[in-house]
Amino acid sequence: MTILVTGATGNIGRMVVDHLLARGAGAVRALTTNPAKAALPDGVEVAVGYLRRPETLPVAFEGVDAMYLAPTPDTVEEVLGLAREAGVQRVVDLSGEHESWWGGVAKAVEASGLAWTHLSPGDFMENALSWAPQIVATDAVREPYPHGRSTPIAMDDIARVAAAVLTTAGYEGEALPLTGPEILTRVDLTERIGAARGRPVRFETVTRDQAVVALEPDMGDTAEWYVDTILAGAVDWPAEVQPTVERVTGAPATTFAQWAQANAASFLP
Repeated sequence: MTILVTGATGNIGRMVVDHLLARGAGAVRALTTNPAKAALPDGVEVAVGYLRRPETLPVAFEGVDAMYLAPTPDTVEEVLGLAREAGVQRVVDLSGEHESWWGGVAKAVEASGLAWTHLSPGDFMENALSWAPQIVATDAVREPYPHGRSTPIAMDDIARVAAAVLTTAGYEGEALPLTGPEILTRVDLTERIGAARGRPVRFETVTRDQAVVALEPDMGDTAEWYVDTILAGAVDWPAEVQPTVERVTGAPATTFAQWAQANAASFLP
């Protein structure tokens, strides 16, 4: 069986490749735009292509049985059509609820005629890295909603689930909700980062407008949307821990404290 990993040099896709190899998957093919810079492990077949340029994909799809699909809503229908024509049987996609930004991917996959499994993650632990510059400079995080809650999940856990589903039958037609093992407020997150780096991190509550201004240099026009939708929405969000990671992989999900410890250097000068 040949498994194609799209977005294979992206954050999650690269981890999917590693977990497939660790599970002893058969032939693993990695889609990348630049094989010379990909630095993929020995034994991985490299295919040149890009999901946003579907004309580059037919050769990559040849002989593929299953694929991990990175989210590219603008070209997903054409990509899936080419996969179906090439004989791909099954797709494991990173998506989410139909009403969300990811929804276009989920709906297209369901309409593709391929067997499918959705991976639907919540907040990524890696999103906390956006705090690194202000933590390094001021030992503080400034946001407007200290009680916003989430169930952050490590990208590596998402990749572990993807690899397990790609190599195991029985998950077809399922949308798998993926969370970390805890419900945490924004203050909880800063406290765990402080403990990991050995230097406390303060949470300073600021106004909505102050938060937008602080985020605009990095986020541009999406800063307002992020504050008003993601941060504000987390205050009343009915956060709930899901056991999917352990159920599918047999190992518990990573805690935020463990993730922070592994990434402590990012929050230090």
